Amino acid sequence: MSEQVKILFVDDEPINLLVFETCFGEHHSVLTANSGQEALDMLESEHSIGIVFTDMRMPGMNGIELARRAKAIYPSKMFFVLTGYGLTEAIKAAIDEGIVKACLYKPFDLDEVESEIANAKIELSRV
Repeated sequence: MSEQVKILFVDDEPINLLVFETCFGEHHSVLTANSGQEALDMLESEHSIGIVFTDMRMPGMNGIELARRAKAIYPSKMFFVLTGYGLTEAIKAAIDEGIVKACLYKPFDLDEVESEIANAKIELSRV
């Protein structure tokens, strides 16, 4: 995988997209999508996306559904779920199945997200 791995952040709340892009866009190539379907479309057209952070609760398609559908097509991409509602059985199952790498909590901790990005980039460089 190339050096310039792009990060896709998916959330239905525009302010959350802006916050993520502001916090991480200076040091990483960050793209945003406001729905699961938009994220799937971006993954299809932007092959350099290697890391996806997705909100869990979104209308139409939740974060686990997005990760499950995308992982079936793009098995080497890494998915992380962000939630403000706690670790659910669905999230635990997705982690156990290898669909989702980890669950992070909102409001997200900058150092924790940065650490996950760094680890994901290392892992992706081995692919």
